[in-house]
Amino acid sequence: MAVRPFFVATTPEKGIWNEFNAEFKFFPGLSVSQKRKNVCAMHESILRNKPDLRILEVSSKSEDPLGRALSAFNLRWNSKARNIPIECIFQSSKVFENGGPYRDLLSATPISAKRDPRLQSSGRLIHFQTKFETWPLIPTTSFYDFIYLSALRSNPDIAQLVLMFDTFTDIEFNPKKSLNCQARSVAIFVSLSKAKLLDYYLTSQKIFLTLYNNSNLLFS
Repeated sequence: MAVRPFFVATTPEKGIWNEFNAEFKFFPGLSVSQKRKNVCAMHESILRNKPDLRILEVSSKSEDPLGRALSAFNLRWNSKARNIPIECIFQSSKVFENGGPYRDLLSATPISAKRDPRLQSSGRLIHFQTKFETWPLIPTTSFYDFIYLSALRSNPDIAQLVLMFDTFTDIEFNPKKSLNCQARSVAIFVSLSKAKLLDYYLTSQKIFLTLYNNSNLLFS
């Protein structure tokens, strides 16, 4: 058996999203087929208790093309200058005690950016640095959430489709091993979009960080 979190979009007054855990039969293996078995098992477990939820798996292992498009490896921040995968933006913005940011990762493939050895050999992570500003490590998921929401907003066709769902999973996310989760970011996007607050919160870093004043969001 395995236990994994899932994220339900809600309203700003209720904390932007609700996080729950689902227990399900786990199918070991690294193949896509095994991953998808786990997705199905997890979704079945969720729906047994909450049958009205509209669930989307957000990862490269999703059976739904929309879910695969929302993977941080596939979703790109579209601008007039460049279209860059979220994963490359995130990894290229890391600043360590002994190096970074490694801007060349903006041009790497997402998997190469994530596995770049410099990210493991440059000491302690101290902050994130974009072209225009510095982002703190706390609240812990704020920088990742900001670039994810901004990238999704820059893809209006995908953004419109995701509003048909209210619950999001990522079979690759294990909270014991990582902090950032694309499924959580999508839940935040849906909540803010439906409340017509997305553009407001993406206005600036200062405004965006006020989202994390609610105890539902991560601070450590």
